[in-house]
Amino acid sequence: MFSYVSLEQRVPEDHPLRAVRKLTDGVLRSLDAEFDALYEDSGRPSIAPEYILRALLLQVFFSIRSERLLVEQIDYNLLFRWFVGLGMDDAVWNHAVFSKNRDRLLNSDVARRFFAEVNRSAKKYMSDEHFTVDGTLIQAWASQKSFRSKDGSDDGGDDFHGQKRTNQTHASTTDSDARLYKKSYGKESKLSYLGHVLVENRNGLIADAMVTTADGTAERDAALLMLSRRQKHRCRRITVGADKAYDSEDFVRTVRELNVTPHVTKNDNGRKSNLDRRTTRHAGYAISLSRRWLVEKGFGWLKQTGPIRQVKLRGLPKVDWLFVFSCAAHNLLRLPRLIMQRA
Repeated sequence: MFSYVSLEQRVPEDHPLRAVRKLTDGVLRSLDAEFDALYEDSGRPSIAPEYILRALLLQVFFSIRSERLLVEQIDYNLLFRWFVGLGMDDAVWNHAVFSKNRDRLLNSDVARRFFAEVNRSAKKYMSDEHFTVDGTLIQAWASQKSFRSKDGSDDGGDDFHGQKRTNQTHASTTDSDARLYKKSYGKESKLSYLGHVLVENRNGLIADAMVTTADGTAERDAALLMLSRRQKHRCRRITVGADKAYDSEDFVRTVRELNVTPHVTKNDNGRKSNLDRRTTRHAGYAISLSRRWLVEKGFGWLKQTGPIRQVKLRGLPKVDWLFVFSCAAHNLLRLPRLIMQRA
């Protein structure tokens, strides 16, 4: 009937989540003003945003596929209760109530503020001069059968084989922001978004992230936007590595105007590259290319462990929220080990 061992004592001192929880608490304390603006003092009591964000971190860390299963595991898993901040006897929320309160956060800028505060804590472990940029395909939560003609000329059948369907003439009735896209030749086209990250080259932490609709120029456009945000209040030149898809005249010219040196893989297969010896003769160019694997390592975690292989949210703003939040979770999970190595 009575327990003399507290929930705090049941979690081992050397458990990896202890360091993550300590970092998370510091980030959440810095966001108190943001949370106060989201919730009114009157009305029906809601779930505290600190609980929701900690629970969503668990969902990313442990690859939990739904909010229903997440709430169920928080109910009986003492480790999850401790991380979220619930006591052993505290009641757990209904999964529908949890999803409703989560949607309130999805409609706000909390994810990007959370991401910024995590990176503020990680600043001493991040390079502020050398970066790598890349994009990855995010499969939308919409089927091929939902991709219908915009003028309503489809007969309503599900057999679309042999039909010519493009983003100009068709759109998904399930997720109107998703676009039919393939990232490489020989692959099938899928309804997708594009996720973009700017990774620093020292430890592979994600310095910036965003999601766009999928089209042929989205990767370069997103890279320019992230680099312009990085250079907004800086005068010092930085470098950015990228694959050969970024070797275009307008991209190379524009990043140089932003005071950024493009360390892009030369795309000289059958045509002239837009990079010359002014850039490629320096040793730093080869070093930047050798660090490009760091961005693929981040994408691998976001897709294999995180929820980014196929998102279960619809609409560009919500997909962007989830992607940025998952990038913050990636950095949070990496930070304790970097702190231990430096200690």
